[in-house]
Amino acid sequence: MFYLSVSQPGNYQQTVKRTEDAFQACNDIVACFQERARVERQYAQQLSEWSTKWKPLVDASPLYGSLLQAWQCFLSSADRFSSLHSSICRALVSEDGDRIRTWQKETFHKKIFGGFKESQDFETGFSRAQKPWAKRLKKLEKAKSAFHKACRKEHMAREREAHAQGNPDIAIEKQRKIQEETELAHQETEKVRARYEKVLEEVTRYAPRYMEEMESIFDQSQEEERKRISFLKQAFLSIHRHLDVTNNESVKAVYNELHNTLMSISEQEDLRWWKNTHGPGMPTDWPQFQEWTPDKKHKKGKKEVEQKAVVMERSLMIGGVRVRALYDYVGQETDELSFKVHLNKLECRGKVHLFQ
Repeated sequence: MFYLSVSQPGNYQQTVKRTEDAFQACNDIVACFQERARVERQYAQQLSEWSTKWKPLVDASPLYGSLLQAWQCFLSSADRFSSLHSSICRALVSEDGDRIRTWQKETFHKKIFGGFKESQDFETGFSRAQKPWAKRLKKLEKAKSAFHKACRKEHMAREREAHAQGNPDIAIEKQRKIQEETELAHQETEKVRARYEKVLEEVTRYAPRYMEEMESIFDQSQEEERKRISFLKQAFLSIHRHLDVTNNESVKAVYNELHNTLMSISEQEDLRWWKNTHGPGMPTDWPQFQEWTPDKKHKKGKKEVEQKAVVMERSLMIGGVRVRALYDYVGQETDELSFKVHLNKLECRGKVHLFQ
């Protein structure tokens, strides 16, 4: 109970220390979720690397049709998730972390020689309220010690008196003296008891005022703590909102698209595509009857012969190297050359047929 704990001087220190503990807790919270942000960043990078690695392999895989599209959709979904987790990383650092840092700076005011102004204010308030109480407690403790000392002294006197009574070895005068000492000890005890009871009564009478002053300072501390708890609750809710991908519309959209792509896998469509592309359904150029058409012959003009000669001369050079026929060849078409092998030269007749 607060009443019992603060009845002893200095027992408010935990309440004062709570302010400094809250400041340190803010540091720990920021550090904690900065580390979580690094986890999100690394996960985003791994997703991107995984997608980049597998995309060319998947594109070149033997799968086709809707089945290939489904596999590719996993990779495109990973790219979108990579962007999502990168945004989570940024939100944890730049939004949540900065928000806590800003609030921390506005709430806790550091002193030049260490500590915080808020802690010092509570320390001063509690100390001022406890000072007269501590003084009364000290006086009460002194009165109690005096009373207990008198009680012990009276108790020892009564024991001596009891031992002296009926003892023939102790003179009557001695016994009478012992009885007087016992009576004096009793009187002293009663006197000290009265003083003790009076001091206790003063302390008891002052207690309500003391508790009122202490509770006033304590309530101020509680109000500050309430504000801290309220703020950190909202900060945690914001962090939860950023991390809770189950309620993220972008995530839902990615998974819905992926699910729809998987559900659109069609055995019939894929098999039909393969049949029409690589099977009996593909276009076929069947052999057809072709009429013979005689070649049209015409006289070669001088200019045409010269041009053919130039072209022939050029055609004999391939990559800057002059070529030589290895066998005779008679052109089959009007635009082909005829070759005859000679020992020292290559004789060419007919038209030139260029292959590009």
